[in-house]
Amino acid sequence: MPERNAEKELVLIVEDDEALGTLLEEEIEDCGLEVRWTPSAEEAWKLMEGWWPDVIVCDLRLPGMDGLGFLKEVQEKAADLPPKFLIITAFGTISRAVEALKAGAEDFLTKPLDLEHFTLSVTRILERKRLQEAVNWMKGAFPPDSFHGMYGSSAAMRLLFEQIRQVADAQGPVLILGESGSGKELVTRAIHNESTRANGPFLPVNCAGIPEHLVESEFFGHAAGSFTGAQRSRQGLFAEAEGGSLFLDEISEMPLFLQAKLLRILQDGKVRRVGENKEHQADVRVLAATHRDLEEEVRQGRFREDLFFRLETFTVKVPPLRERGEDIELLAGRFLQQFSLALNRRIKGFSHTALEKIARYPFPGNVRELRNAVERAVTFATGAWIQPEHLPTRIRNYNSAIGEPRNDKREFLGAGEILPPLAEIEQRYIRHVLKRVNGNKRQAAAILGIGRRTLYRKIGEKMQDGLNTE
Repeated sequence: MPERNAEKELVLIVEDDEALGTLLEEEIEDCGLEVRWTPSAEEAWKLMEGWWPDVIVCDLRLPGMDGLGFLKEVQEKAADLPPKFLIITAFGTISRAVEALKAGAEDFLTKPLDLEHFTLSVTRILERKRLQEAVNWMKGAFPPDSFHGMYGSSAAMRLLFEQIRQVADAQGPVLILGESGSGKELVTRAIHNESTRANGPFLPVNCAGIPEHLVESEFFGHAAGSFTGAQRSRQGLFAEAEGGSLFLDEISEMPLFLQAKLLRILQDGKVRRVGENKEHQADVRVLAATHRDLEEEVRQGRFREDLFFRLETFTVKVPPLRERGEDIELLAGRFLQQFSLALNRRIKGFSHTALEKIARYPFPGNVRELRNAVERAVTFATGAWIQPEHLPTRIRNYNSAIGEPRNDKREFLGAGEILPPLAEIEQRYIRHVLKRVNGNKRQAAAILGIGRRTLYRKIGEKMQDGLNTE
């Protein structure tokens, strides 16, 4: 999709009468909108290669392709984000104008035009468009494939959601494993919210963030005067989480002496505050997470084997983003909506090239890295579409063939390197698009920016070898 001004709404006038076209152009400019005028549908298409309008004001009678044909072709080629149409017609062609309304036009006006009525119609169309976009944003904020704040329709995520449901009402602790940035805390909250403890507290604590000399008091509480500085008694995290869930993030960082105490609590459910002899029953479910390999930590003597065996009774593994395939585009779109709203930007989406670069990058930082990349892109975008240059360098320069950022000089200037012809690159891209849309030629044509007839011709002439598009 071409670049466009994100600050002003854009209006394209397609009118073969130069005097009328110029007059309408001046009226639209007086409304504070950006406007262009062309005398034919063919010239309008050329203009739209680099300038994408919000509204097209189009005469029905045009040299070459008429207004109705132009309307239908725009809707076919830009099915993802078609401009709104305002049709201009003479009295003798009102039946054709009605046909245009049925084909998707917003309104039609008859000549001679009432200029006040004309500008009012354009502004109303833009108001409806803004309202429709706002509704779409809200729908995007709560998409149907959301599960307790997690998004994904891949097989890996469907399996994860099912595992969460299965362990939610179990009684024992749950161990959540996954790489950094993969969403372990979201998984933990989902387990809590799906369980019978959902109305109780959910208390997260980072085991690496508590000073070792205070860690026992933080977890179990202490009596007043039990150590220097303990002027008042303290309940402790287990008491605060009573009736709910205690989330121990990065449990691999817990000191060994505290691991022994945690194991005892998991076995008999009793907690003793520092400085007291009396034990208290703790109705708390422990949910633990780590990005480390706990079996290796056990072998290295940094984690108790008996505690590991107790925790792994119910284990949930969070898949890394690189194993979630089709979810990457969904998440990127979700973050785009989130940051566009937060930063008050009119970002429509990703260009096809930018989306391709995002799709092929492995994201070692997982969902967190993707989120940060999209936030950066929205911040630096100057038009309505995220372009490759708005993405972090490591993403836009990543070479999936060798698994590292590519050297652009070597790729384009390397002596003796065989570069594929343009036709071959085109075939590869068409194959990729068709695969991504499950063979839906209408969607593929819209993404490729060509008509379905052109797509059928390219498939028939160039891509019959080994390509199944049905």
